[in-house]
Amino acid sequence: MKKVTITITFCTQCRWLMRAGWVAQELLVTFEENIAQVALEPGTGGIFRVCVDGEVIWDRKEQGRFPELRELKQAVRDIVDPDRSLGHSDSPVEVRYDTDE
Repeated sequence: MKKVTITITFCTQCRWLMRAGWVAQELLVTFEENIAQVALEPGTGGIFRVCVDGEVIWDRKEQGRFPELRELKQAVRDIVDPDRSLGHSDSPVEVRYDTDE
């Protein structure tokens, strides 16, 4: 069984430690047998990036938003155990954008 290291880099200036901790907790609960370590890495400049074994799976600046938790779970699953079902987290993600219309 593959065990990975997940690194969540978060902006301390933006006070995103709680968000990073929540994401770490959710990933640890879902993938407890597949994760060797989750590291929370302080950063600055609005960063919120999630990496699995050094590979970026989410970058807030590139995607222009924070990830939905199911998106992260699907991305991690695809790396550590592609045949695994995530139940309701395997449902398609509906992204809603607010409009001023």
